[in-house]
Amino acid sequence: MPKVSLQSSPLNPGVSPVEIHYRDEGEGLPLVLLHGGWGYGLNPFDHQLEKLRDELRVVCPDRSGYGGSTPPGNGFAPDFHYRAAAETLNFLDALNIERAFLWGHSDGAVIAAIIGFTAPKRVHGLVLEAFHYYRMKPASRKFFETLAHEPEALGAELCSRFALEFGEQNWRQLITSHAKVWLDIGLSASGPQSDLYGGRLKEVSAPTLFIHGRLDPRTEPGELEAAAAQLPQAEMQLLDAGGHSPHSEAASADLATRLVSEFISRVISE
Repeated sequence: MPKVSLQSSPLNPGVSPVEIHYRDEGEGLPLVLLHGGWGYGLNPFDHQLEKLRDELRVVCPDRSGYGGSTPPGNGFAPDFHYRAAAETLNFLDALNIERAFLWGHSDGAVIAAIIGFTAPKRVHGLVLEAFHYYRMKPASRKFFETLAHEPEALGAELCSRFALEFGEQNWRQLITSHAKVWLDIGLSASGPQSDLYGGRLKEVSAPTLFIHGRLDPRTEPGELEAAAAQLPQAEMQLLDAGGHSPHSEAASADLATRLVSEFISRVISE
C-alpha cells in the first residue's frame, strides 16, 4: 500500500513526520473515501474500490492512528473531526488532488461535511453516510461508556478485529480514547439540539447525498431530519436493510454503491 509523509498533522500533535498509508485504484475524477471511527478494517470500502475503480480514481487513506498510518500519540481531542479535516486536506495536497468527491462514513462523514464548508473549492460533491449531527448521543451513551472502560465486554471476536486494525499494543488505547472523546463531546453540548458544526452545516454548497441505514443504532430520534433541514437541497436515501455501515453490510453494499455512482454521474453531467 502506498504512503505519503506529512511533516506534521494536527490529528497527531507532537509527532513528525506523520505517514499516511492509503489505497489508490483507478483513474479519472478522484473519489476520496473517509473511514469511520473504527478504521478501514472494521467497515471496509473493499466493495466500492472494486466496483468504482473502472470509472473513477478511488483513494482511501488511513487517518493518523489507523491501519498502516503513524500510530496515535496522545489520543483524541474534542475537536478531532476538525483536526482530521485539516489532515485530509494536507493529504490531498500531497497527492496533488485539487478537488474531489468525498464519501465519508460516520466520523468520516463529519470530516467530509467540515471540509465541505471550510474548503468548498476542494469539493465536487459530498456523500454523507451514517451521518452524525448532534453532539449529544444519549441513546449511545451506554455503548460509549462500555467502549471507554471495558471494551473487552464487546466480545473476543471484535477485540481481535481491533487488534488486527490497530495493532495488539495500540487497539485498546485508540478504542477507549475514541469512545471517551465522544462522551466529552456530549458533555460539552449546550443542549440536546447542539450540533457538531457550530451552525455551519448550512454553508455546504456542494451537491450532497445522504446515505443512511434505517436500522442505524447510532442515530438519535430526529437527528437525521435536523441535519437534512440544514441542507434542504441535499438528496436523502434511506436504506431499509442498512445499519450503521451500509457500504460494507452485505444487505446494502450493492445498493449504496449504485446510489453513489448514480449521484456522481449526475453531478458530473450537470
